[in-house]
Amino acid sequence: MTGFHPLPLRRFDRLDSTNAEALRLAAAGEKGPLWIRADVQAEGRGRQGRTWVSDQGNLFATLLLPTEADMAIIPQLGFVAAVAVHDALTNLDLHGLSLKWPNDVLLEGAKVCGILAEVAATSPVTVALGIGVNVAHAPEAMPYPVTSLCAHGITATADPVFEKLSASLGMWLKIWGEGRGFPSVRLAWLERCFGLNSPVTAHGPDGPLSGTFRDLGKDGALMLETPDRKRHAIHSGEVRFASMSAAGILA
Repeated sequence: MTGFHPLPLRRFDRLDSTNAEALRLAAAGEKGPLWIRADVQAEGRGRQGRTWVSDQGNLFATLLLPTEADMAIIPQLGFVAAVAVHDALTNLDLHGLSLKWPNDVLLEGAKVCGILAEVAATSPVTVALGIGVNVAHAPEAMPYPVTSLCAHGITATADPVFEKLSASLGMWLKIWGEGRGFPSVRLAWLERCFGLNSPVTAHGPDGPLSGTFRDLGKDGALMLETPDRKRHAIHSGEVRFASMSAAGILA
């Protein structure tokens, strides 16, 4: 993968979602790399089929990305994108940023960005890497605290945020190197993450499991240590940190 910045960009006034458009383009034979942006999304989506509220003024972008990486490591791209968003927002002179497993970006403990990676095609493998940043405002009536860049004194519009993001993501994709550089991405993520060595409860298909967040596995799993000192690799589900719940954050 080379030449990520600048990349071709298709911009729309309104879409159902930028990821949906990326999937349609891939089905029609588009290989990418290609950025897709919309000023408004009518049917924005997040992880596990959740709705992502998508009003004008925020950033809605998807990178349609061809990759030679094995399908098994495609989830690593969520961590790549999270680190890239963190760095892009830091370059806007924002403080209080952190990353919550697996791919949320928090600002002072409230969600400011969501990331959704979906396989758009398998031959060759192409990924729709969707990134939504609350720039001008945050959605209301969410089940967890959310915030926006504007609420923290950042007056930038979505355009300069996108420029910083696309440059940062291009750099981190090169570091990732089709998965060969994931150890570097993993270390960068750990340096920026929320809740390391603190109590956490993971809610997965087998029910809740409580312990201490000890590490990020080599495959991106959350490594949870239970009181009996056994370590469990959490690959999917929701995680809730005791410190956040106590403060009413993402509880």
